[in-house]
Order: sequence, then structure tokens, then C-alpha cells
Amino acid sequence: MADVSMGEPAFLILTALAAEPKHGYAVIEDVREISEGRVRLHTGTLYSVLDRLREGGLIAVDREEIVRSRLRRYYRLTGAGQQRLAEESERLRRNADAAAARLAALRFLPGTGAA
Repeated sequence: MADVSMGEPAFLILTALAAEPKHGYAVIEDVREISEGRVRLHTGTLYSVLDRLREGGLIAVDREEIVRSRLRRYYRLTGAGQQRLAEESERLRRNADAAAARLAALRFLPGTGAA
């Protein structure tokens, strides 16, 4: 997973877990908040991404508890997960900077329609 850029759901899930360990529903809510409501994870998507992140060593189970006769599993970032999130954040920042620079350059080209 470290060799390729990660998808937005994985990135947002890692971001949600960077604050503190969370259970599935709390991750869904945090992702919605982080994305300002733009990304709404379904449980199937959430748990398939959590499984991939666990298999990749980026997250681990922090603890489990029983709430109203149901198992609630909390996940946390691992050291590798923290590193991967930092790397992906920097990659996205560089891409956004490149896009902003090119858009700024358009403003000075005749015939582009930009002021």
C-alpha cells in the first residue's frame, strides 16, 4: 500500500484515526465531518477499507468492548500508519500546490478567459 497513492476513503479513515482510537460508527461520523459532508461512508465500504488497512499494518485493533450485547471494536493508527498518512498528506499537498500554480499562471495568458 505504501507504493501507490491511496484512495480518498482510506486517507480519510486514517485521518479520523489520527486523533484517537475510534469504533466504526465514530469513524463514519468523523469522516463525514472532516470532508464537510462530501464523503459518506457506508458500513460495507468502511469495513472493507479497515480490513485492507489492517492487513497492510497501517491500523490495529486498539480494544474491544460489548455495548448493548454487540461487539464494538476500536481501531488505532500504527507507527506505519502515521508515517503513511504523513507521506500521503505531503503528496497531496505537492499536487495541490502544482495545480494552484498552474491555475495562477492561466490568469496571465491571453485568450484563456481568465481575468
